[in-house]
Formats: sequence, structure tokens, C-alpha cells
Amino acid sequence: MILVVCGPPGAGKTTIATAVRDRLEARDESVPVRLHHSDDFSSRTYEQLFERARDDHREALTIVDGTFYEREWQTQFRTLGFREEIRFVTVTASLETCLERNRTRAEPIEEQGVHVVYREFDAPEDALEIDTDETSVGDAVDRIVGALESWGWLTDRAE
Repeated sequence: MILVVCGPPGAGKTTIATAVRDRLEARDESVPVRLHHSDDFSSRTYEQLFERARDDHREALTIVDGTFYEREWQTQFRTLGFREEIRFVTVTASLETCLERNRTRAEPIEEQGVHVVYREFDAPEDALEIDTDETSVGDAVDRIVGALESWGWLTDRAE
């Protein structure tokens, strides 16, 4: 399964994606988890995320963290397998929260970029939505792990 954690810059995607990976690894070391962050690539970001996810999603839960604000990037990931193998989590926050968090990053992106992605973000259909203005990281991780269980991924792997 591929879990795509998407949303505007500063919404909390990387924090939540990393916490989900850590929770799953602590819960069951036999469950392989791969995590790919869009920030790890300086060019061809979505092509490289696509290649990494395609290469390892059959053997592991693959978590992909990126804005995915354009529908075409979401569609590209949906082509990796059957629709039920790709799940999206949309992480949101107010524009003010996103800007504030961006300012505290070690390498902030230009504020105009935050505004553009925030304004143009096209949320995926059927996504689990998490508003980090209202939800703590721990609660967000609980919701995602619960969703993974309800989707049958964790149950199927444990058998």
C-alpha cells in the first residue's frame, strides 16, 4: 500500500508522516515501512517520488510526503496499482499557521510559494482529512493507524 500524505507547506505533513512511520515500526518491527519526503529531492521531485514508491510498495507500506497540490501528481500515484492500494491523507491548517511554521523551518520556502500552493491546493478525492490546527500529532497518528487497520493493510500483513 502507498499512503500519500499531502497538503500545503507548513501544514504538518512531514511531522505526521515521520510519526506514523515511527509508530508502525515500534508497534511491529516485522512490518516494513518506507518513507519518502519530497524535500529530499531538488529536481524532478514527483518523478523521483513515483519511482521510489513504485519500486518498494509491494514489499512495504510506503509513505510518501509531498504537497501533491496538482491533480496530475495525485493521478500519477493512483496509476501505481489498484485504487484500493493507494490512500491519501490530506493534512491542512490555516494559511496563518502554515506561514508561521514555514518561518521556523531550518530552510523555509519563499512565503509567496506557501501562498501559491495553499491557494491552488486541489485536495484528492476520498482522502482522510486532518486539520492540524485542531488535531495534535498524536491524535493524527492514531487516526491514520486506525484508517490503515480499517483498510485492512495492517491486518493483512500480520497474518
